[in-house]
Amino acid sequence: MAQGTPQDETLADVFWAVARLMRHRSRRTAEEFGVTPGQARALRQLAQHGELRLSALSEWLRIAPRSGTEVVDALEERGLVRRSPDPDDRRATLVALTPDGERVAAGLKAAQRAEADAFFGTLSRADREALTRILTGLRAAEVASEPGERPAG
Repeated sequence: MAQGTPQDETLADVFWAVARLMRHRSRRTAEEFGVTPGQARALRQLAQHGELRLSALSEWLRIAPRSGTEVVDALEERGLVRRSPDPDDRRATLVALTPDGERVAAGLKAAQRAEADAFFGTLSRADREALTRILTGLRAAEVASEPGERPAG
């Protein structure tokens, strides 16, 4: 067998190749809305969970708090999020979507769903269901094995 053929690829090779393709598509979609992929993820988390402490948003995004601050700064500059003091802890800051942020988050979600539907649309319904079941199981097993509580998402 010649080196570099599909038969030489491991499961991990194929998985990462597909993940890269999805990441490139996601980046393109985010750019159409004038945001970075990291900013798109932040908008998605805020749309899903509502107002969050900046520290909690950083945890959901699995990034350092300083990086979370940079993401929120950029989104706030665009008028997509607003900060407010946390009434329960004056040292903490809450972050929420603005009406413009809600519109962009909804548009991103719809565009990313359409992008994923087109990408996975080449698979049969049964294959898509099986792949979803398998990947969900792998994610759940990994999250369960991680020390401490970590937000899923």
